[in-house]
Amino acid sequence: MKASQTLNKQYLEKNMLVKIAVTAMFCAIAIVLMYLIRIPFPVLPFLVYDPADIPIIICTFLFGPAAGLINTVIVSIIQMLTASSDGLYGGLMHVIATGTYVLTAGLIYKYRHTLKGAIAALCFGTLAWTVVMIFANLIITPLFMGTPTQAVAQLLIPAIIPFNLLKAGINSIIAFILYKSISTVVKRILK
Repeated sequence: MKASQTLNKQYLEKNMLVKIAVTAMFCAIAIVLMYLIRIPFPVLPFLVYDPADIPIIICTFLFGPAAGLINTVIVSIIQMLTASSDGLYGGLMHVIATGTYVLTAGLIYKYRHTLKGAIAALCFGTLAWTVVMIFANLIITPLFMGTPTQAVAQLLIPAIIPFNLLKAGINSIIAFILYKSISTVVKRILK
């Protein structure tokens, strides 16, 4: 009996180390994508599309919302310290946007682990991101940018809402396309 428990414990420890390594790999891929692909939104150039959320949401679907949130925070800190000209403001907004996305999508997919569940998770994650960023922009942007709330409110419909829908939507579609093949490889590694 003790030998069986020891083997089970060793398997769980090895499995946990592999999960940590794979999670770190997704984080590294997100950082590389953030550096390589940066497309300013035509209406407001300080809004920048990057595909860093694709590996983050794939990691979330593989290992749960906590892993996705950890990746989000790490990528946001690195973005804040290196790639973003917005510093703390940009990092905070990324944590709020992507954090909302991975928590919403991750929790839905955790309990509805099907194709329809994945589609629903990504759709609701995109919508949650967009709605939360309306309030985040109205509250946080005036504090950090010194812009009147009314000026930010005027940008919601022509710029902020479309940008967030597009960014989250594009990243969701790409993640959906890639997830099955990536999850198959990761599941083989974890066996």
